[in-house]
Amino acid sequence: MSQSLSLPVNLSERAGILDALRGFAILGIFLDNVFSFTGYGFFSMAEREALPTFYADGVLGALEMAFVHGKFYSIFSLLFGIGFSIILVRNQQRGINPLKVFYRRLFILLLIGSAHLFLLWEGDILLLYALIGCLLPLFRKCSDKSVLILGVALIASPIVIDVVKVLLNARPFEFINQLGQSIDKSNGLPGNSSLSQYLYRDGAGWKEWRNWQASAWAYRFWYLLTTNRIPKVLGMFLFGLYAGRKMIYANLADYTGMFKKLRKWGFMVGIPGSIAMTLFEFDEKNIPNAWGLVDSVLYAISVVPLCLAYVSAICLFWIRTKGSNKWQLLAPVGRMALTNYLMQTILSIIIFYGLGFGVAGKIGPAVFFPIAFAIYIGQVIYSNWWFKHFNYGPMEWLWRQLTYGKRLPFRKVN
Repeated sequence: MSQSLSLPVNLSERAGILDALRGFAILGIFLDNVFSFTGYGFFSMAEREALPTFYADGVLGALEMAFVHGKFYSIFSLLFGIGFSIILVRNQQRGINPLKVFYRRLFILLLIGSAHLFLLWEGDILLLYALIGCLLPLFRKCSDKSVLILGVALIASPIVIDVVKVLLNARPFEFINQLGQSIDKSNGLPGNSSLSQYLYRDGAGWKEWRNWQASAWAYRFWYLLTTNRIPKVLGMFLFGLYAGRKMIYANLADYTGMFKKLRKWGFMVGIPGSIAMTLFEFDEKNIPNAWGLVDSVLYAISVVPLCLAYVSAICLFWIRTKGSNKWQLLAPVGRMALTNYLMQTILSIIIFYGLGFGVAGKIGPAVFFPIAFAIYIGQVIYSNWWFKHFNYGPMEWLWRQLTYGKRLPFRKVN
């Protein structure tokens, strides 16, 4: 077959439920990320207690940890795996080498993620997805049962990894953290508690932002490796690969029973597990301290079950309403998820950093959550307007152009 048959997913072939879930995931990811954008995640307890909204901040922070943290990037990881299966099936049907398309697509994502991480913000997830995504083809010939078993094993593997760290009293990636500290020292960043205000203090601007970003990648890699994010993400990729193979997204009603079971057990296990995980966050016991294993176990038994419960609840509602529901408002947000994700970074830098309006550094969740929701609502409105006039989001169009090497119709023809 001619390579010219290699095409992105046709607009008429898109599954609305996947876009709606992706739009939902973008909200949760932003609520998680805004702790970093505002500097609140770096605040000492004394700095938090000094805020007039201290008690409300504590409640909202605990609710976010229990019901948002980790769950929404897991949804996004699940959707990534489904997307991989779609690329495989669609291109195989056209006689195209799907891996060539897939790896080209990942390479473009890697470039975008690298620019996001090194130039804009240290909390980037795109680069990680591009790198871990390269492993997915290794599983494409595995049986469905094997894919599920491997997915469960990967999700549970951080417990084993952390047990080994405790037994060996090891911090295997500490050298990356020390590298970040060395870069900070050379750029004059404070090595004490005042670091939390570095980007937000009066007079902070371009220089402070670039100094911060100079070491940010090191701290990001250290965090991802220390928290065993690689097997967690790959495990969700495999769950998505399984769901994509079964084309569950295209035949939701056929899986009503499965969704009901996942919703029931996901909430029954995930909610108490997430509450317990949140409570143990306050003990500040981290690996290789043996008590840190409690966090590892609670994370494993809470994040994925609650993630799957969220997805199942939305899918069941979608089935019941036959796709005619208000969740459709989120589908355009999901269709241009890459654009919206990057735009959240740009808007947050402008609003929160000293480089822009400098709103952060003095506010907690009681203030920055409403700001985050306002930004997201704006994205919902804008995304719905956008697709009345255009076929793709700006970054999505660029990503597809570079992946497929074809001129795609950007603007809709009336």
